[in-house]
Amino acid sequence: MKFKIDKFVLFIIGTIIIAYFFPQWGTQDSNVPIDTISVIGIALIFFFYGLKLNPSQLKSGLQNWKLHLLVQGATFIMFPLLVLLFRPWIQNEEQETIWLAFFFLAALPSTVSSSVVMVSMAKGNVPAAIFNASISGIIGIVITPLWMGLFIVNTQTDFDFTDIYLKLIVQIIIPVILGLVLQRFLGELAHKYNSKLTVFDKAIILLIIYKSFAESFNNNIFSVVSFLDLSFIFIGVLILFIAAFTLTGFISRKLKLKKEDQITAQFCGTKKSLVHGTVFSKILFGNMAMLGILLLPLMLFHAIQILIISIVAGKLSKSQVLDA
Repeated sequence: MKFKIDKFVLFIIGTIIIAYFFPQWGTQDSNVPIDTISVIGIALIFFFYGLKLNPSQLKSGLQNWKLHLLVQGATFIMFPLLVLLFRPWIQNEEQETIWLAFFFLAALPSTVSSSVVMVSMAKGNVPAAIFNASISGIIGIVITPLWMGLFIVNTQTDFDFTDIYLKLIVQIIIPVILGLVLQRFLGELAHKYNSKLTVFDKAIILLIIYKSFAESFNNNIFSVVSFLDLSFIFIGVLILFIAAFTLTGFISRKLKLKKEDQITAQFCGTKKSLVHGTVFSKILFGNMAMLGILLLPLMLFHAIQILIISIVAGKLSKSQVLDA
């Protein structure tokens, strides 16, 4: 079986390398207006997201409530609870930062595009995947800051819910609503140029990642993270994904969901959105020096979920072809 390395993962690695050697463009003293570009880019990402949302599909998807509750419960309850189990073992500030990075990953919504593609490949319930992945992003706008607010207040004195939600309203909610309003006029155009819009989304994500890591490298934040720590982070991310994937599959079978719904539950309930993660990190954490570390588990998770889910999807696709 041939494995393809996701090109976007390679671009992320390349961006981090550039940030390491050329951090000066992403620092506070830089003349390059990365923050301004990021704010505008974030608003445009969610405007296009609104243009591509299909209200009729969302409405019809409400019927399969067991599946929807499982996916959203796994995304916003099971994941955070799994990470919360390890909080009593935190012993110092460094471990607190790494744990917070994992919790940030756990509190994020699911991703849309890769979830739907993988569910389709594995012969799962595609309409339900579209519904859950889309609604997850909307729910995350409210739930993710609430989860993070429980713990960021302990590490960042200027955390302000009013300010956070004001930024969310201006940069995310208003653009999404505007996109939905203009969908009847620009929706077909957005779908026609979807591949180009995806490139734009990824470019903004890479810009935010560069900015985050450039500041972290410039402030020598990673000097406190040893190779052993990085190894533990990778192993922790892998264990978190396997645990969530296994639990979601177990619960879906106990609920006696159809095979295609079980596939959708496992694929959508265990994915985490890099788009929302990078966007939320800018809004929730601002220009905190440790932002690079806070994004590290998410980027590792992104690579792992694509690799494992693509392998599972390929096997399920082949097995169902043989059964037909």
